[in-house]
Amino acid sequence: MTTTPANPMDSSPAETFSASRWTQGNFFFPTRLVISPQRVSRVKSRLFGSNEESIAMSKVASVHISTGVFWAEIVIESTGGTDPITSHGHRKRDAERIRDLIEQYQAQARS
Repeated sequence: MTTTPANPMDSSPAETFSASRWTQGNFFFPTRLVISPQRVSRVKSRLFGSNEESIAMSKVASVHISTGVFWAEIVIESTGGTDPITSHGHRKRDAERIRDLIEQYQAQARS
């Protein structure tokens, strides 16, 4: 996990969570989830470029975590009916931190 400034105007940093290289599809280019006060982004690097999908924090409807023996899968659904963001191969504590951050940022936006 790394922390970087999300927006110079916002004091809350973005946190990045990388999937394990030992899980399917993550060996050369592990999937990264970037959680900021504004959005949740899934970044999948490729040999040439990357693929990024994001959901605005205000549009996140739910976060599902499925845990296995070692790794967790995270599904983040939106209120707009678009495809959810799915990422597998994260540590369990990282999955819980992702859920907690999303809940925290949504609570801050409501108040």
